[in-house]
Amino acid sequence: MTSKSRICTALTGVTALGKGLHTPAHSAKVVGMDERTPVIVGVGQVEDQPDDPFAGLDSAELMAAALNAAERDAGGGDWLASADSLAIVSQISFPDLNPVAPHVAAEIGATPAHLFETATPSGDSPMLLLNEAANRIARGEALICAITGGEALRTAARRAAVQEKRHDALRTAAHRQRLGYAQSHGLVVPTDVYPLYENALRAHLGQTLAAGQAESGALWAGMSQVAARTPSAWLHDAKTSAEIITPGPTNRPIAFPYTKLQVANASVNQGAGFIVTSLAEARRRGVPESHVIYVGMGAAAHEPGDILARADYYSSPGMAAAISHVLAFNRLTADMLDHVELYSCFPCVPKMARRVLGWPDDRDITVFGGLTFGGGPIGNYMSHPLACMVERLRSGGGTGLLFANGGYATHNHAIAVSSDPLPSARFPQEFSVQEQADARRGPVPPVNTDHRGAATIETYTVFYGRDGQPERGTIVARSGDGARTLATVAKDDTDTIAFLTDGSHEPVGTAGNVVDGPAELARWRCD
Repeated sequence: MTSKSRICTALTGVTALGKGLHTPAHSAKVVGMDERTPVIVGVGQVEDQPDDPFAGLDSAELMAAALNAAERDAGGGDWLASADSLAIVSQISFPDLNPVAPHVAAEIGATPAHLFETATPSGDSPMLLLNEAANRIARGEALICAITGGEALRTAARRAAVQEKRHDALRTAAHRQRLGYAQSHGLVVPTDVYPLYENALRAHLGQTLAAGQAESGALWAGMSQVAARTPSAWLHDAKTSAEIITPGPTNRPIAFPYTKLQVANASVNQGAGFIVTSLAEARRRGVPESHVIYVGMGAAAHEPGDILARADYYSSPGMAAAISHVLAFNRLTADMLDHVELYSCFPCVPKMARRVLGWPDDRDITVFGGLTFGGGPIGNYMSHPLACMVERLRSGGGTGLLFANGGYATHNHAIAVSSDPLPSARFPQEFSVQEQADARRGPVPPVNTDHRGAATIETYTVFYGRDGQPERGTIVARSGDGARTLATVAKDDTDTIAFLTDGSHEPVGTAGNVVDGPAELARWRCD
């Protein structure tokens, strides 16, 4: 048994974090509600930190362990064996297991009529699957729905290291294996793309680099403090704002202006799952009223999948539509919320979300610890704060809002949960608000891959190697006719790298030229 385990179970090296039943004081629930009212009755989280990676759990085993913890949390019995629906957030840690859903079903002894696995491990997946489970129950298509996900990237990487094999699951995942104009300029994984939003947002808000970083540092320091007191979080060492935003030997720069402590921590072994059923079935099985958490209505909208087909890089109409409509659907305002989870893969996301929601900057934006400190198990992150939110609402009552983001600031899904019924909640519901999001979107500029000549910086980033030194920069620029184009900055162009990163001037909006460069890639030249 690893010395890092916290609450031991029969599973070697595993921490089981689903809680047993407890009955705190709550306001009385409404009796005689619709038998198809969707409620959450069980949540479970597991983490695995084995000393020997070959003794560690793979992704499917993490998912099964999380669901078993959720079943215990629901009071035991045959919840999983009786499940009509099993929905899985897909995983990338162990590609040989894919599709992983049949493995999980076998592990938990379930033979559901509905067995589903998401096409990609997008960060909005758990909220989407929760919303779909609520609809399925309301339509009478299922009585018990189990939802789970898990990643063991830490174990997979350590096994690969022992076997002297290459392991880069984040960049080699099947859904990222395409080469296009953006990818040829280094925009491949989320770490490459979200800094474009950060730099554009800072300029749009009129912040200096120091002010933008200070906001990021304050948000992330707050999340580290939540993680420090949350048993299910991966890291428990609270950090100061200065520690988070200042590059150093243990906090290397990743992609400007983000350091390691500002990006999602995917090197984890974590699984989480939850059980959704009808209120009538929860009562029939003897689940205490104080243990039941009501599912509110959700809202979802998305940005174009092509990152160069965005209207701008300082806003997300899909995010704005999802958050504003989840409040409207549930007749809530920000000051009626007791807790929120604002997705935190990179600082630009909760910065935008907090402003849309109107959430004060002195209140926590997480109940789990965020993707840096709580842990970032790729697409299944939001299952962990959902479990934490359920536990908080059971103990103290109230209402929570969870906002999820996935892809490259692409997918957005928000949903409300509450210790008491939300009077306006009606299921099944149409949760897509795509039409409303599209109505908010400004004109999308054309893309000119062949532009050479004068242009203006729209946004940018600089990528760093593991030694902390710049490797290249990428500029998103606008030509005089408004078309969008890309250009690179060579690592030996130290003057331009300094101009982009030293904070002495705001690079966004400055003029320069796109010129021919090697390997058919355009280069950026400052005026």
